[in-house]
Amino acid sequence: MKAKNAPARNAPSRNAPLISVVTPVYNGEDFLRECIESVLAQTYANWEYIIVNNASTDGTLDIAEEYARKDSRVRVVSNETLLPIIANHNRAFRLIAENSKYCKVVSADDWIYPECLEKMADLAEANPSVGIVGAYQLSGGAGIWYVRNVGLSYRQTVVPGHDVCRSHLLGILNVLGNPSSVMYRSDLIRKSDEFFPNATHEADTSACLKHLRYDDFGFVHQVLAHERIHRQTATAASLEKNAYISAEISDCQEYGGWYLTKKEREMRIEQLLNQYYAYLSTAAFKFKDRKFWDYHAGRLHDLGYSFDGRKLSVGIAKKCLDLILNPKETVQTLSKRVRLHYMLRGMRAPSKG
Repeated sequence: MKAKNAPARNAPSRNAPLISVVTPVYNGEDFLRECIESVLAQTYANWEYIIVNNASTDGTLDIAEEYARKDSRVRVVSNETLLPIIANHNRAFRLIAENSKYCKVVSADDWIYPECLEKMADLAEANPSVGIVGAYQLSGGAGIWYVRNVGLSYRQTVVPGHDVCRSHLLGILNVLGNPSSVMYRSDLIRKSDEFFPNATHEADTSACLKHLRYDDFGFVHQVLAHERIHRQTATAASLEKNAYISAEISDCQEYGGWYLTKKEREMRIEQLLNQYYAYLSTAAFKFKDRKFWDYHAGRLHDLGYSFDGRKLSVGIAKKCLDLILNPKETVQTLSKRVRLHYMLRGMRAPSKG
């Protein structure tokens, strides 16, 4: 996205709340300009922009400082040593201004549409009970595109946080989004030094579950963010290792007591564990390396479970039966996986021929 077609920069309204925009970045020179330009192109003017350079070794710092020299609202902070991705996000959160009312993350390889800050701030200002605002997001790359965060009725612009978190934990609704597609109320961020409450790449979802216990969730029914999925993104890493299931189990363990009955929580965790072993059973046919199996054994251990070889064997047997009885479905599934593989490599999948 280029700023040449952006609206002219207007002086911020005296009553417009300050929005802190943060971009934690490591070696992001390929896409950082597009990201920064999308923030500069916002129709909303009262913002500060903090770019946290995580000890990058490419041209990231030069690009960020170039924009900081051009616009006083842009500030660059550099880490002397490389931080883990979530630690760098939490550092960025701690740098926002004391008078900031809202905080918007824009990942370095993503960008936001010109009305993003304005639309989200308008909804939040009209509904002070809203702690987090979401919106639709266009995601993808290499010719594969889809819209994320769908599921709410168009009439639902404000939902009790309890209800949306309960639906998320039960697997009914998935609208909490990722950092580039949501905006946080800054007072929620200031409640703790670690707004993202764990070290996993899915900590942003955990933050929503943690902080929406007593606040509402707002939603703008418009595509306001663009997520670029390529091999180097955290999303791609999570997709390749299927980290989402283990993260869902962890969230149920940590936050399920707030939103679910004891029986619902136990049943949901059991359901997710079955899904986890079904995934691992499929992975057994792909000759995954030792690193893959060590990762998942480690995740299960972190969740309080031993690796169950018997359950894996049963899953493999079921998968073998499926391959025999449902050959057409098997081919379709393989086709989808091949397309995902090419997307993560930043290549266009071969056309069907």
